[in-house]
Amino acid sequence: MITRLTAQDASFHRQEQSSNPVYIGSLAILEGPLDYDRLLDLVESRLAMVPRYRRKVRAIPLALGRPVWVEDSGFDLTYHIRRSALPAPGSEVQLHDLVARLASRPLDLDRPLWEMYLIEGLADGRTAVFTKTHAALVDGESALEIGHVILDDGPDPRTLAPDSWHPPREPGDAELLAGALSHLAAQPREALEVARDAGTAAFTVLGAASKAVDSVVSAVRTATAGAPDSPLNARMTRNRRFDVVRTELADYRRIRARFDCSINDVILAVITGALREWLLSRDQAVTESATLRAVVPMSVYLDDPPGDTAGEVSSFLIDLPVGEPNPVMRLSHITHATAAAGRQRRGVRARTLVHLAGFAPASLHAMSVRAASTFADHTFNLVITNAPGPQSPMYIGGARMLEMYPVSPLLRNQALSLGLTSYDGQVCYGLNADRDAMADLGVLAASVHESLEELLGACA
Repeated sequence: MITRLTAQDASFHRQEQSSNPVYIGSLAILEGPLDYDRLLDLVESRLAMVPRYRRKVRAIPLALGRPVWVEDSGFDLTYHIRRSALPAPGSEVQLHDLVARLASRPLDLDRPLWEMYLIEGLADGRTAVFTKTHAALVDGESALEIGHVILDDGPDPRTLAPDSWHPPREPGDAELLAGALSHLAAQPREALEVARDAGTAAFTVLGAASKAVDSVVSAVRTATAGAPDSPLNARMTRNRRFDVVRTELADYRRIRARFDCSINDVILAVITGALREWLLSRDQAVTESATLRAVVPMSVYLDDPPGDTAGEVSSFLIDLPVGEPNPVMRLSHITHATAAAGRQRRGVRARTLVHLAGFAPASLHAMSVRAASTFADHTFNLVITNAPGPQSPMYIGGARMLEMYPVSPLLRNQALSLGLTSYDGQVCYGLNADRDAMADLGVLAASVHESLEELLGACA
């Protein structure tokens, strides 16, 4: 099966060879061991639910059109699912450093764009599963993230119908070129874009396709005011740091009930307080009017106040009041800002996600990243993605999942990305950052707890 990459997928794919490849990552901590062969069998039995995980990207000869997805005739599951081990008993610091290093490595562009690592040797007999998927591979609707389908709601994996997939013959360059020319002949606007990108030689090859263009339609995007200057915006390297924060969902519910707001508002207020303390630790000048602008594609929690839509992913810009010293006033500012944004936000459908067994938030994070990437990079300081997960225990290959952390990608010139997932009564933060620009990432992680305690103290 041959399908063309969308314009956004093609853009993500081009970034793979830059300093900011766009991956969707997920780190699951499991209670007890998980056998490697059992994980292989589990993933193999679920690949029919995510067929794009057996497809790779092929470029069109002469760059005549966007690349296409084709079935990988040499697909090798053991290449994509790998084993790694920490020197037992592995600490959380060692685990996070390993995840950062794995997230920094480039994917093999000649194979399907994903990897999964079974990480053994954690303290207390635990194991971890880290999954890295290219953003071009997952759109959250027609193409889901692999973590979405390997989870089960009990220790016994559900049985699915046998998978009848067999390695097909891959198309040759001539076949890809013929298909591209046929497509461009029917899409004159796209033909013109290809001609512009490919240069004069493309006009000669396109022939009738380029002549079919009758008009040129230009879209002018309304400019948005630039974001405040911040150390969060820096020249990036490919190397990453990763840290996590684990908090209790009950604390956010308590604050929400006390101040009549949403859980998302509380989360943003906690992050704002943490960013304030981090800036102060860097001796940054933080005036009372200081703000940081975040692009916040967030999913609404199922127990938020009536009127919110469960499973909706929304995208908007918000100024986080990091200069406000009072935590209650920070929350008040955010509550008013999100209410205003909610009246004009751009919704992204997520109905596909909530109907699937083994629902996991990784696909929602992928949709959030897509929404965030539609904003010009100079208009915001950081990205915050927030996706609700299951509130009952889930299992991978019979091993109970204890914690689930997103590893959200860095967009261009963004030194920090914050991903949050609620799971089984917890709110789990994954902090992904540029290794050089955020050497003090641990300070920010510790400040999340301090900011949450501030708001809890205000409840009293």
